[in-house]
Amino acid sequence: MKLGMAGLGRMGVPMAKNLINAGFDIQVWNRNPERSASFATEMQCQIAQTPEALASTCDIVITMLADDAASQDVYLGEAGLLKGKKAMVFIEMSTVSPNWINRLQSQSSRAAIIDAPVSGATQAAQAGKLMIMVGGSEEIAQPLLPIFDALGEKTIILGKQSAGATMKLAINSVIHSLNQAAAESLNLAQAAGIELPLAYEALESSAACAPMLRYRKPLYLDERAHQVTFTVGLAAKDVDLATRLARSLDVQMPQAELNLGILNQASQNGYANRDMASVISYLKKEHT
Repeated sequence: MKLGMAGLGRMGVPMAKNLINAGFDIQVWNRNPERSASFATEMQCQIAQTPEALASTCDIVITMLADDAASQDVYLGEAGLLKGKKAMVFIEMSTVSPNWINRLQSQSSRAAIIDAPVSGATQAAQAGKLMIMVGGSEEIAQPLLPIFDALGEKTIILGKQSAGATMKLAINSVIHSLNQAAAESLNLAQAAGIELPLAYEALESSAACAPMLRYRKPLYLDERAHQVTFTVGLAAKDVDLATRLARSLDVQMPQAELNLGILNQASQNGYANRDMASVISYLKKEHT
Protein backbone atom coordinates (compact mmCIF):
# COMPACT_ATOMS: atom_id res chain seq x y z
CA MET A 1 0.00 0.00 0.00
CA LYS A 2 1.35 3.40 -1.00
CA LEU A 3 0.40 6.48 1.04
CA GLY A 4 0.34 10.07 -0.15
CA MET A 5 0.79 13.07 2.14
CA ALA A 6 -0.43 16.46 0.96
CA GLY A 7 0.69 19.28 3.23
CA LEU A 8 4.11 19.56 4.85
CA GLY A 9 3.52 22.28 7.40
CA ARG A 10 4.16 22.29 11.15
CA MET A 11 2.00 19.20 11.63
CA GLY A 12 2.38 17.49 8.26
CA VAL A 13 6.15 17.11 8.44
CA PRO A 14 6.33 15.18 11.74
CA MET A 15 3.30 13.11 10.76
CA ALA A 16 4.87 12.12 7.44
CA LYS A 17 8.13 11.28 9.21
CA ASN A 18 6.33 9.01 11.66
CA LEU A 19 4.59 7.19 8.82
CA ILE A 20 7.92 6.63 7.04
CA ASN A 21 9.57 5.49 10.28
CA ALA A 22 6.69 3.04 10.79
CA GLY A 23 7.53 1.45 7.43
CA PHE A 24 4.93 3.00 5.13
CA ASP A 25 5.84 3.78 1.53
CA ILE A 26 5.19 7.53 1.28
CA GLN A 27 4.99 10.04 -1.53
CA VAL A 28 4.58 13.73 -0.66
CA TRP A 29 3.25 16.93 -2.17
CA ASN A 30 3.40 20.46 -0.83
CA ARG A 31 2.36 23.78 -2.30
CA ASN A 32 5.93 24.99 -1.77
CA PRO A 33 8.08 22.66 -3.92
CA GLU A 34 11.24 23.60 -2.04
CA ARG A 35 9.76 22.21 1.15
CA SER A 36 8.83 18.99 -0.64
CA ALA A 37 12.35 18.67 -2.05
CA SER A 38 13.97 19.27 1.34
CA PHE A 39 11.73 16.70 3.01
CA ALA A 40 12.26 14.11 0.27
CA THR A 41 16.03 14.52 0.49
CA GLU A 42 16.00 14.10 4.26
CA MET A 43 13.58 11.16 4.35
CA GLN A 44 14.45 9.51 1.02
CA CYS A 45 10.91 9.49 -0.35
CA GLN A 46 9.25 10.40 -3.63
CA ILE A 47 7.67 13.73 -4.59
CA ALA A 48 4.48 14.28 -6.60
CA GLN A 49 4.41 17.36 -8.79
CA THR A 50 0.66 17.97 -8.32
CA PRO A 51 -2.12 16.73 -6.03
CA GLU A 52 -3.60 14.91 -9.03
CA ALA A 53 -0.30 13.09 -9.58
CA LEU A 54 -0.22 12.15 -5.88
CA ALA A 55 -3.70 10.63 -6.10
CA SER A 56 -2.78 8.85 -9.32
CA THR A 57 0.08 6.90 -7.74
CA CYS A 58 -1.09 6.36 -4.15
CA ASP A 59 -3.78 4.09 -2.73
CA ILE A 60 -4.63 6.37 0.21
CA VAL A 61 -3.95 10.11 0.49
CA ILE A 62 -3.72 12.02 3.78
CA THR A 63 -4.22 15.79 3.78
CA MET A 64 -3.06 18.17 6.53
CA LEU A 65 -3.90 21.69 5.37
CA ALA A 66 -4.65 25.11 6.85
CA ASP A 67 -8.38 25.57 6.39
CA ASP A 68 -11.46 24.99 4.22
CA ALA A 69 -10.14 27.17 1.40
CA ALA A 70 -6.79 25.38 1.25
CA SER A 71 -8.53 22.01 1.34
CA GLN A 72 -10.90 23.02 -1.43
CA ASP A 73 -8.01 24.15 -3.62
CA VAL A 74 -6.04 20.94 -3.10
CA TYR A 75 -9.00 18.62 -3.63
CA LEU A 76 -11.01 20.45 -6.28
CA GLY A 77 -8.58 22.87 -7.90
CA GLU A 78 -6.77 22.48 -11.20
CA ALA A 79 -4.84 19.18 -10.99
CA GLY A 80 -6.61 18.54 -7.68
CA LEU A 81 -6.69 15.31 -5.73
CA LEU A 82 -10.12 14.23 -6.90
CA LYS A 83 -8.84 14.18 -10.48
CA GLY A 84 -6.40 11.43 -9.54
CA LYS A 85 -6.94 7.98 -11.01
CA LYS A 86 -5.90 5.62 -8.22
CA ALA A 87 -6.61 6.71 -4.64
CA MET A 88 -9.90 5.37 -3.30
CA VAL A 89 -9.59 6.82 0.20
CA PHE A 90 -8.76 10.37 1.25
CA ILE A 91 -8.15 11.05 4.93
CA GLU A 92 -8.73 14.74 5.68
CA MET A 93 -6.88 15.39 8.96
CA SER A 94 -7.02 19.19 8.80
CA THR A 95 -9.20 21.33 11.03
CA VAL A 96 -12.04 22.13 8.65
CA SER A 97 -15.78 22.62 8.88
CA PRO A 98 -18.22 19.68 8.92
CA ASN A 99 -20.06 21.33 6.03
CA TRP A 100 -16.91 21.20 3.92
CA ILE A 101 -16.40 17.48 4.67
CA ASN A 102 -19.97 16.72 3.58
CA ARG A 103 -19.62 18.87 0.47
CA LEU A 104 -16.31 17.23 -0.41
CA GLN A 105 -17.85 13.77 -0.22
CA SER A 106 -20.65 14.92 -2.51
CA GLN A 107 -18.00 16.02 -5.03
CA SER A 108 -16.26 12.63 -4.97
CA SER A 109 -17.97 10.16 -7.27
CA ARG A 110 -15.78 7.14 -6.48
CA ALA A 111 -13.49 7.75 -3.48
CA ALA A 112 -14.33 7.83 0.22
CA ILE A 113 -13.61 10.99 2.21
CA ILE A 114 -12.77 10.27 5.85
CA ASP A 115 -12.50 13.18 8.27
CA ALA A 116 -9.93 12.32 10.94
CA PRO A 117 -8.62 15.52 12.54
CA VAL A 118 -6.14 15.38 15.39
CA SER A 119 -5.78 16.87 18.84
CA GLY A 120 -2.27 17.70 19.98
CA ALA A 121 0.32 20.29 19.04
CA THR A 122 3.59 19.86 17.17
CA GLN A 123 5.21 18.16 20.15
CA ALA A 124 2.55 15.44 20.12
CA ALA A 125 2.87 15.09 16.34
CA GLN A 126 6.63 14.62 16.66
CA ALA A 127 6.24 12.02 19.40
CA GLY A 128 3.44 10.14 17.59
CA LYS A 129 1.07 10.87 20.47
CA LEU A 130 -1.79 12.62 18.71
CA MET A 131 -5.41 11.86 19.50
CA ILE A 132 -7.31 11.11 16.29
CA MET A 133 -11.07 11.60 15.86
CA VAL A 134 -12.52 9.58 12.98
CA GLY A 135 -15.75 10.64 11.34
CA GLY A 136 -16.95 7.23 10.25
CA SER A 137 -18.07 3.79 11.32
CA GLU A 138 -15.96 1.00 12.82
CA GLU A 139 -16.15 -0.78 9.46
CA ILE A 140 -14.68 2.24 7.66
CA ALA A 141 -12.06 3.00 10.31
CA GLN A 142 -10.69 -0.47 11.01
CA PRO A 143 -8.57 -0.84 7.83
CA LEU A 144 -7.03 2.58 8.55
CA LEU A 145 -6.01 1.88 12.15
CA PRO A 146 -2.38 0.96 11.29
CA ILE A 147 -2.02 4.44 9.79
CA PHE A 148 -3.59 6.11 12.81
CA ASP A 149 -1.50 4.01 15.19
CA ALA A 150 1.66 5.34 13.55
CA LEU A 151 0.49 8.90 14.14
CA GLY A 152 -1.17 8.83 17.53
CA GLU A 153 -1.65 7.09 20.82
CA LYS A 154 -5.46 7.06 20.76
CA THR A 155 -8.06 6.87 18.01
CA ILE A 156 -11.73 7.57 18.75
CA ILE A 157 -14.24 6.41 16.14
CA LEU A 158 -17.23 8.75 16.24
CA GLY A 159 -19.63 6.84 14.04
CA LYS A 160 -20.63 9.12 11.19
CA GLN A 161 -19.08 11.32 8.54
CA SER A 162 -18.10 14.85 9.64
CA ALA A 163 -18.36 13.91 13.33
CA GLY A 164 -14.57 14.08 13.53
CA ALA A 165 -14.57 17.63 12.17
CA THR A 166 -17.32 18.61 14.62
CA MET A 167 -15.53 17.10 17.62
CA LYS A 168 -12.28 18.84 16.69
CA LEU A 169 -14.01 22.22 16.68
CA ALA A 170 -15.63 21.45 20.05
CA ILE A 171 -12.27 20.51 21.58
CA ASN A 172 -10.48 23.50 20.11
CA SER A 173 -13.15 25.78 21.54
CA VAL A 174 -12.15 24.54 25.00
CA ILE A 175 -8.44 24.96 24.22
CA HIS A 176 -8.82 28.53 22.99
CA SER A 177 -11.06 29.42 25.93
CA LEU A 178 -8.40 28.05 28.25
CA ASN A 179 -5.72 30.04 26.42
CA GLN A 180 -7.73 33.22 26.91
CA ALA A 181 -8.42 32.48 30.58
CA ALA A 182 -4.74 31.69 31.24
CA ALA A 183 -3.64 34.93 29.57
CA GLU A 184 -6.06 37.00 31.62
CA SER A 185 -5.20 35.24 34.89
CA LEU A 186 -1.43 35.50 34.43
CA ASN A 187 -1.73 39.18 33.61
CA LEU A 188 -3.82 39.67 36.73
CA ALA A 189 -1.19 37.98 38.89
CA GLN A 190 1.62 40.03 37.36
CA ALA A 191 -0.30 43.30 37.80
CA ALA A 192 -0.57 42.44 41.50
CA GLY A 193 3.20 42.04 41.75
CA ILE A 194 3.63 38.27 41.34
CA GLU A 195 6.49 37.30 39.03
CA LEU A 196 5.34 35.42 35.92
CA PRO A 197 7.39 32.22 36.59
CA LEU A 198 5.94 31.97 40.11
CA ALA A 199 2.42 32.68 38.88
CA TYR A 200 2.80 29.97 36.25
CA GLU A 201 4.15 27.49 38.78
CA ALA A 202 1.06 28.04 40.91
CA LEU A 203 -1.26 27.68 37.91
CA GLU A 204 0.55 24.56 36.72
CA SER A 205 0.25 22.97 40.17
CA SER A 206 -3.41 23.83 40.62
CA ALA A 207 -6.66 22.03 39.84
CA ALA A 208 -7.03 24.34 36.83
CA CYS A 209 -4.02 22.92 34.98
CA ALA A 210 -4.63 21.00 31.77
CA PRO A 211 -2.03 19.15 29.64
CA MET A 212 -1.91 22.07 27.22
CA LEU A 213 -0.72 24.42 29.96
CA ARG A 214 2.14 22.05 30.81
CA TYR A 215 3.55 21.45 27.35
CA ARG A 216 3.06 25.09 26.32
CA LYS A 217 4.68 26.52 29.47
CA PRO A 218 7.81 27.87 27.70
CA LEU A 219 5.61 29.81 25.28
CA TYR A 220 3.54 31.37 28.05
CA LEU A 221 6.69 32.40 29.91
CA ASP A 222 8.48 33.84 26.85
CA GLU A 223 6.52 33.45 23.63
CA ARG A 224 9.00 35.38 21.47
CA ALA A 225 11.91 33.11 22.44
CA HIS A 226 10.31 29.90 21.15
CA GLN A 227 9.12 28.46 17.87
CA VAL A 228 5.49 29.11 17.00
CA THR A 229 3.34 26.01 17.44
CA PHE A 230 -0.16 27.40 16.83
CA THR A 231 -0.82 30.89 15.52
CA VAL A 232 -3.37 33.45 16.66
CA GLY A 233 -4.70 33.49 13.10
CA LEU A 234 -5.37 29.74 13.11
CA ALA A 235 -6.97 30.02 16.54
CA ALA A 236 -9.33 32.69 15.20
CA LYS A 237 -10.13 30.44 12.23
CA ASP A 238 -10.98 27.52 14.52
CA VAL A 239 -13.21 29.51 16.84
CA ASP A 240 -14.94 31.16 13.89
CA LEU A 241 -15.76 27.71 12.45
CA ALA A 242 -17.07 26.57 15.85
CA THR A 243 -19.30 29.59 16.34
CA ARG A 244 -20.67 29.34 12.81
CA LEU A 245 -21.51 25.68 13.41
CA ALA A 246 -23.13 26.58 16.73
CA ARG A 247 -25.34 29.19 15.10
CA SER A 248 -26.39 26.72 12.41
CA LEU A 249 -27.42 24.26 15.15
CA ASP A 250 -29.04 26.95 17.34
CA VAL A 251 -26.50 26.34 20.12
CA GLN A 252 -25.41 29.16 22.43
CA MET A 253 -21.62 29.69 22.71
CA PRO A 254 -21.24 33.14 24.32
CA GLN A 255 -17.74 32.50 25.68
CA ALA A 256 -16.51 31.35 22.28
CA GLU A 257 -17.98 34.49 20.69
CA LEU A 258 -16.06 36.66 23.18
CA ASN A 259 -12.86 34.72 22.56
CA LEU A 260 -13.31 35.13 18.82
CA GLY A 261 -13.58 38.89 19.25
CA ILE A 262 -10.24 39.04 21.09
CA LEU A 263 -8.52 36.73 18.58
CA ASN A 264 -9.78 38.79 15.65
CA GLN A 265 -8.63 42.01 17.28
CA ALA A 266 -5.19 40.53 17.97
CA SER A 267 -4.93 39.26 14.38
CA GLN A 268 -5.80 42.67 13.01
CA ASN A 269 -3.14 44.28 15.21
CA GLY A 270 -0.16 42.30 14.00
CA TYR A 271 -0.47 39.12 16.06
CA ALA A 272 -1.92 36.79 13.41
CA ASN A 273 1.34 34.91 12.82
CA ARG A 274 2.48 34.88 16.43
CA ASP A 275 1.83 31.95 18.74
CA MET A 276 -1.53 32.02 20.47
CA ALA A 277 0.32 32.44 23.78
CA SER A 278 0.99 36.01 22.60
CA VAL A 279 -2.57 36.86 23.67
CA ILE A 280 -0.91 37.61 27.04
CA SER A 281 1.18 40.41 25.57
CA TYR A 282 -1.66 41.58 23.32
CA LEU A 283 -3.95 42.10 26.32
CA LYS A 284 -1.18 43.96 28.16
CA LYS A 285 -0.56 46.18 25.16
CA GLU A 286 -4.23 47.01 24.75
CA HIS A 287 -4.62 48.05 28.37
CA THR A 288 -1.41 50.01 29.01
